[in-house]
Amino acid sequence: MRLLDLFCGAGGAAMGYHQAGFDEIVGVDIIPQPNYPFTFIQGDALEPPVRLEDFDLIHASPPCQAYSIATADHSLHPDLVAPTRQLLNGYTFVIENVMGAPIRPDVKLCGSMFNLEIRRHRLFEIEGWFVWGPPDCSRRHNWPNGPWEVNGNAGGHNQGWIVDPDRNAHLHKKYRDLAHARELMEMPWAAHNREVTEATPPAYTKFIGEQFLAMVEA
Repeated sequence: MRLLDLFCGAGGAAMGYHQAGFDEIVGVDIIPQPNYPFTFIQGDALEPPVRLEDFDLIHASPPCQAYSIATADHSLHPDLVAPTRQLLNGYTFVIENVMGAPIRPDVKLCGSMFNLEIRRHRLFEIEGWFVWGPPDCSRRHNWPNGPWEVNGNAGGHNQGWIVDPDRNAHLHKKYRDLAHARELMEMPWAAHNREVTEATPPAYTKFIGEQFLAMVEA
């Protein structure tokens, strides 16, 4: 099975698909990604230098700054979801992004579903197939003093109350350093904080990829 990984970053999503069973993965990103663990092509993800029809599944994670609650001024960042969806029209695809992004919330995943000690809700728009039975989400995140946050810069053991797009408060702690972020996200190959703070945890796409491959086999 061949996967095209658009806006691939450091390969968190790609690793999950690999763990699910995809054997050929090609990532495309406009920014050099020397630590991407599979075949990487530098280029514009909205004008990919490959043939879309050559892939069994296309995953896209457009930059989230235009929708993230962590962004101070959304107007400074382009909305890349709409042109991504237009590019992928007619193909079998997954578009991933943050809560509040303008994508169809076919699947919502979080760290507690996969025993990850991170608070990281993500939405997935699925086109051309279906995902069934995501694990239960523990809204309270049953870890001592709440889950860890992996975003922005490392913040030591800072704790405080934040409010998510669902308007539910959660106690959180910023990750300590890069090594800690790698452990929390299960991305041991990452070499910079940005590579993990902007990534999709592999556990999420492993779950989605397993569903896709099971559908194909059936």
